[in-house]
Amino acid sequence: MTLSHEAPPAVPADAPAPLDHETLDAAGELLRALAAPVRIAVVMQLRRSPRCVHELVDTLGVTQPLISQHLRVLKAAGVVRGERRGREVVYRLVDDHLAHIVVDAVEHVQEES
Repeated sequence: MTLSHEAPPAVPADAPAPLDHETLDAAGELLRALAAPVRIAVVMQLRRSPRCVHELVDTLGVTQPLISQHLRVLKAAGVVRGERRGREVVYRLVDDHLAHIVVDAVEHVQEES
């Protein structure tokens, strides 16, 4: 057995710097919040326009308690925010970056089919 004395490959000058653990942990939490099929469907709906819980229930065909539970997870992760309008709360995406993550994942899966 011979040992190679080659130098490790050089890192390209434009390679991104390694990320700190805090950033990686936060990104992991965000991706976990987006990981449920119902939450993906909610994000896809909110991408089109802000919606009330009852609109999401009607569109997605799931129960109100289930939609509310998933909205709580998305809200805690900073994906959505709610704004009270009278008796209803209207939910919207915090920003478009999150919609792009979900749309890209959905489109990737559709390409594979």
